[in-house]
Amino acid sequence: MEIQPKVIKVLRKINAKGNIDVKKFKKLSVEEQELIENLYKEGLIEEALSFIDSMDVNENWEELQSELKKHSSPVVPLWKKSLRYAAIFLGLIGVLFLLQHKDVIDSEIKLNGDEIQLVLENGDIQILKANGDQVIVSNSGQQIGSQKGTEIKYNSNTEIDKLVYNKIRIPDGKTFNVTLSDGTRICLNSGSSLRFPVRFIKGLKREVFLEGEAFFNVTKDKLHPFVVNADAVHVQVLGTKFNVSSYAEDKVVNTVLVEGSVALSTTTRPNDKTMLTPGFKGAFDKSGKALFSLEKVDTEYYTNWMKGEIAFKSIGFKEITQKLERTYNVSISNNNKDLDEVKFSGSFDRNIESINEVMEAMSKIYSFNYKITENNLIIITK
Repeated sequence: MEIQPKVIKVLRKINAKGNIDVKKFKKLSVEEQELIENLYKEGLIEEALSFIDSMDVNENWEELQSELKKHSSPVVPLWKKSLRYAAIFLGLIGVLFLLQHKDVIDSEIKLNGDEIQLVLENGDIQILKANGDQVIVSNSGQQIGSQKGTEIKYNSNTEIDKLVYNKIRIPDGKTFNVTLSDGTRICLNSGSSLRFPVRFIKGLKREVFLEGEAFFNVTKDKLHPFVVNADAVHVQVLGTKFNVSSYAEDKVVNTVLVEGSVALSTTTRPNDKTMLTPGFKGAFDKSGKALFSLEKVDTEYYTNWMKGEIAFKSIGFKEITQKLERTYNVSISNNNKDLDEVKFSGSFDRNIESINEVMEAMSKIYSFNYKITENNLIIITK
């Protein structure tokens, strides 16, 4: 039986080019995305491919299952003791096995990539409808929060005495709000995800993990600093309002401070703090060539996305299309390469203007032809 090739194709492409192809990555399932993210972050892509190429999933599956039953903690199979993170590989093999045998798994759940997903502590996924009204329950059956419309609010009095994380994923074309157990309010932009504790624990920092873009209104607590981890950047505050943007495809992590103060640092240099004051942006180049560059900015330009505004100032068309893809949940293919580096300035309201109206306006500034079929937009060669 032949292994479903799409996971391995993405791994091989990452191994060849050194980065993740975001468009192909988004087409994978949630489980596949998480496994590839883990491998990529740990620098184990090449080792994973070597492992997969050297084994037969059907022949080794029973042995893997037997090993997992013997141990309560992750183990390295006897034939691969050199691997540093065996649990990741076991998970990958499990996904491949399920893909091969999915025709006999009656309970398989089909997930729609256009839905807001809440991943609970045990890995179960709960779908959140934009107009939903429901209770959020933990593994033990305890009510930990509730959803009303486009917001989830976590309870402050939940009887949990250890760090338990949930993760929320926002698809392209949607935004969503989360109120944490301490009252901190977070607005998440399209194509973003946030991992956060169900309840913050006394004596520990209030840490969350962001992929994408979010606006934070942090509840003040001098004894428990609030830390946003975004790629290699750490944003530490006591109580303030700020915006962080750190999409996988972006070259820079931007932090814009609206109110209060924040301390910026990086994973490699945690003790080197850069202080940000209101009205300033701290930019970190992911290439690691420099620490934060500071710039006085109009904060509304970076925060009006919460009202539905898409704004750009002298930005290349290629970068703009990435923002439009997330905002309107479309796939844009540009066959007019001269257009990629053309810079545009402007703003649109996605609550009023469609993707067709946006492209029509831009094509009047720099002439180009395009066609839209369902969620696919193709820019035609001259």
